[in-house]
Amino acid sequence: MPNTPSPLTVLLVDDEPLARTRLRELLSDIAINLPNSVAGEAGNGLEALEFLKTTPVDVVLADIRMPGMDGIEFAGHLGALVDPPAVVFATAYDNYAVQAFDLNAIDYLLKPVRTQRLLAALQKVRGAQRPSGETLTAIGREMRGGGRSHLSCHERGKLLLVPVAEILYFKADLKYVTARTREREYILDEALTHLEQEFAERFLRLHRAVLVARDALAGFERAAGDEADAYGWALVRGVPDRLPVSRRQWAVARALATGG
Repeated sequence: MPNTPSPLTVLLVDDEPLARTRLRELLSDIAINLPNSVAGEAGNGLEALEFLKTTPVDVVLADIRMPGMDGIEFAGHLGALVDPPAVVFATAYDNYAVQAFDLNAIDYLLKPVRTQRLLAALQKVRGAQRPSGETLTAIGREMRGGGRSHLSCHERGKLLLVPVAEILYFKADLKYVTARTREREYILDEALTHLEQEFAERFLRLHRAVLVARDALAGFERAAGDEADAYGWALVRGVPDRLPVSRRQWAVARALATGG
């Protein structure tokens, strides 16, 4: 006898309980054509990522606009999971998002979701290629008018989320970037140039290898004559670290710190 495919496991992510209930009903309606099982629900992207750390699923049905972490940013973090699920977005008509999804061949459902459209989307989801994190980051930035709320990294096999608001500075070292908060450091698989572009309003470049949060600057020191790595040093609020400042960025950084 041929092997019967296991039911498709689904996570529902929407900040509206009624919307999640409606999706449950639709999934039940199509179960005769596509066996499926709802593994859980979440009210935003942060809750969904916490769920997925311990419970892998085949596919996530995710709303786009949610508090805490929107669906676009949530999907961008999925690549950091060991076994990332496929994603199908469900959204009320959003002109920018729909155009971006069509341009990048990203599947989506328009609310109110229709039974046959849901069935068609889920029937092709197992073999579909997930959009890249870079693509999702770019779409999300344009849609929300700013960068991500969190950055993700792997540590001892676990997914960690780092709130951007808590990051004091980024420092590049060879292939990786270190993000420093008051409590600790995180190693990110990110490019410093991309972080500078995404968070230009929050972070200032001090050196070819350093970005600092503008509100974390505490002061400056001129470098001693034998300190060839920097023209000067920036002091950071809340930590004892000194960050190198290049000659090119010295005047810019000092003017910002003094309001000049």
